[in-house]
Amino acid sequence: MDKRNTKQKAAIREAFAEADRPLSPDEALECALEHHSAIGIATVYRNIQALVEEGWLIAVELPGETTRYELSGKEHHHHFHCDTCGKLFDLKGCIIQSKPKLPRGFSASGHEFFLYGNCASCNSGSHVRA
Repeated sequence: MDKRNTKQKAAIREAFAEADRPLSPDEALECALEHHSAIGIATVYRNIQALVEEGWLIAVELPGETTRYELSGKEHHHHFHCDTCGKLFDLKGCIIQSKPKLPRGFSASGHEFFLYGNCASCNSGSHVRA
């Protein structure tokens, strides 16, 4: 595990902290370039992997989409995926309040819940999908 704190790694950390939402590696690169101009996508992937191994980031899997990553340690929450711009946003708290009736002998260990639609920027027409 690479625990070096390079300028590139610092820029990637800053990108995730400022975004305050799950980012894909491409989104992390775009944000990190605002802090450090000498970063490439391979560096982003390598540093994301190191930050996951360190426990600073966790993966957010969205079916049929690129894995996103977010800061670890957040309280249980769910996500909203914008169908227009493709960004993923945090939803505070847990929407699922009832416990589903499981078949006999089954035990649940967790759940995932995603909402889909358009974010505020896309609803106002101020964003075009890249």
